[in-house]
Amino acid sequence: MTWSASSSVITLFVLFLWRVGDIAEACKCPTPHLQQAFCNADVVIRAKVIGVQLVSGNIHKYDIHQIKMFKGPDRVIHAVFTASSPAACGVTLQINKEYLFIGMLETGRMYITLCGYNPRWEDLSAMQKKSLNHRYQSGCV
Repeated sequence: MTWSASSSVITLFVLFLWRVGDIAEACKCPTPHLQQAFCNADVVIRAKVIGVQLVSGNIHKYDIHQIKMFKGPDRVIHAVFTASSPAACGVTLQINKEYLFIGMLETGRMYITLCGYNPRWEDLSAMQKKSLNHRYQSGCV
């Protein structure tokens, strides 16, 4: 291989690695404090995941059973939507597990992302669970 062809291959390889790094970090965001996430959200609910389906090439619909509404519209939420890939900030959830879902409403649908705050209910502390009822709402500006 000539020097010119060799340097072109090396340059392409470096550009490829640089691009892969950009793709791998496509969804990189700090985890917000629970109260900050609560204040910024349209909807905050406790719910159990009961099913999942791919509704389009890049959106998962998780069917849920709402247990409690902490913040949001005066209606029951039956599903949460998220991107199907973690690289696109999609959340992967487990069936038959309870979560605290904190998300946004768009065209009547609740959307969640990795940049939000969607922990399993059992992973929250007793103080966090208690604060969801009144303290977090009163701290929102």
